[in-house]
Amino acid sequence: MAHPTDDVKNWMHMFRWIVKLIRDDYDIDETRLIRTARLETELGLGIEQIEEVLATIAKCFAIRFPPGTLDEVLKLDELCMLASWIKGLYKRPEFISDAFEAKCRGGNPGIG
Repeated sequence: MAHPTDDVKNWMHMFRWIVKLIRDDYDIDETRLIRTARLETELGLGIEQIEEVLATIAKCFAIRFPPGTLDEVLKLDELCMLASWIKGLYKRPEFISDAFEAKCRGGNPGIG
């Protein structure tokens, strides 16, 4: 399925884009796709499905999520903020550790 990214200009657009991705690819009711929803426990996505979501985001936005991303990201809004930051659309998320920030920067030299 195609996932156009032309309209993603800020973190709110990224959030909406990720919601549509999860809604359409995993048939999850949009009313459950709220900012604070936990990817595994509240949305019911398995680790493999979350990894697929990360891979789709990475491919569509030409970014790289480093190993250990699932140790840092638990909720939908955290995924959105992290992807937005790596893409250069948002400030560094406060929830990520300094070590994880270094890993993100290592794989994504364009981070501001």
